[in-house]
Parts: sequence; structure tokens; C-alpha cells
Amino acid sequence: MAYNIANTFPNLNALVFKTDIVSAQKAKVLATVFSGSRNINNWNVDTQDIDNVLRVEAKHSVKEIEIISMVTAAGFNCEVLTV
Repeated sequence: MAYNIANTFPNLNALVFKTDIVSAQKAKVLATVFSGSRNINNWNVDTQDIDNVLRVEAKHSVKEIEIISMVTAAGFNCEVLTV
């Protein structure tokens, strides 16, 4: 059964990205980037995944391009992960 974030948190989007963030230490850089945004509820980077997946729970008003801009400004590659 798939988890639908909209059922639990109706004002949040789950956004998923492919990155080049290869370690937990590098992922910590994003803590500074994302802590400045009240629109981001939660985030994590799976450095064990081949795509170094960044998952972001953000308010519906946040667009994918905004997250991409924040991550690339921090010095990382970031693109929407498609299935």
C-alpha cells in the first residue's frame, strides 16, 4: 500500500529529487539551506541509494524549481527524480 502524504498532511507535498550528495556530512549543508525556509516541513537524503535521493515535505506552494535552486545554490546537482 502506497503512503499518501496528502491524507495525513493535506497542506504538504512530497517532492523527490536525484542529487550528487554522497555523504551525511555533505547532506548537513542542506540543514542550513532548508532551516531558513518555513515552507519546508521535513527533508532527508538517502546516500545509500544510487540516485542519492533527496525527499522534501513542503507546503503546496513550494515548487520543485525552488528546491532545485536552493540545492544548486549550495553547490550540489539536483533534478526531479522521475520513475
